Amino acid sequence: MPWNQIDSVKNPKVKNVKRLMKRKFREREQQFVIEGWHLLKEAEAHDVKITDVFIEETKDIPEDVDVSDLPVSLVTGQVMQEMSRTETPQGVAAICRMPEETVLDVHTGHTYLFIDGVQDPGNLGTMIRTADAAGVTAVILGEGTVDGYNDKVVRATQGSLFHLPVLKGELGEWIQACRTHKIPIFGTSVNEGTSHTAIGAQKGFALLVGNEGSGVQHSLLDETDQNIYVPIYGNAESLNVSVAAGILLYHLKQPY
Repeated sequence: MPWNQIDSVKNPKVKNVKRLMKRKFREREQQFVIEGWHLLKEAEAHDVKITDVFIEETKDIPEDVDVSDLPVSLVTGQVMQEMSRTETPQGVAAICRMPEETVLDVHTGHTYLFIDGVQDPGNLGTMIRTADAAGVTAVILGEGTVDGYNDKVVRATQGSLFHLPVLKGELGEWIQACRTHKIPIFGTSVNEGTSHTAIGAQKGFALLVGNEGSGVQHSLLDETDQNIYVPIYGNAESLNVSVAAGILLYHLKQPY
């Protein structure tokens, strides 16, 4: 298909990209923005619906990227800078459609990461990427958690957002569903927990992590089977939530 040329930052397509940087527009339009060749490849490979692609006119398209069937617009460097949320744009951005809401059944032996009120996009993106690497079945975003399609979250996932279900949900309901299927639920709490070293690997589990400052809500911690924490042996006040989540996911995960 023929490619469009965009020379003005006032072009409606450019304005649309900028609007999608705001959560309310993403949710209304059910679309989000990705940047970089790697994320474009990952989106294509996992059948994400791509509605617009923008390539800076001076950039070469990598040999392992096929845009022949995509709606491409060539843009000037100024336009790309206007659309980008990074200091040094890679020269490609795209608008993707969010996947349709899926109804995910809880199954015995599966593993889940429940996220309660995590607000830093980098932390959330890192946890989604780590959950993907650890073979987690699904990530559930509870109330107060940053939007999973925030541009910083998307970049931090490095494509893992497309690999496993990342759903918004009521964590109390998910905890009850896990209990019904006899899946152990492990909360995270330094004050109310046990060292993770006292817990062995599990065939299936749900790990519940919380807000960077206040942790997991007490009402949710009261519903878990066991609350655990990662001991600190040095002088640091605490561990970053994404680091702690990674340690715990790999500790609890029973190899196949």
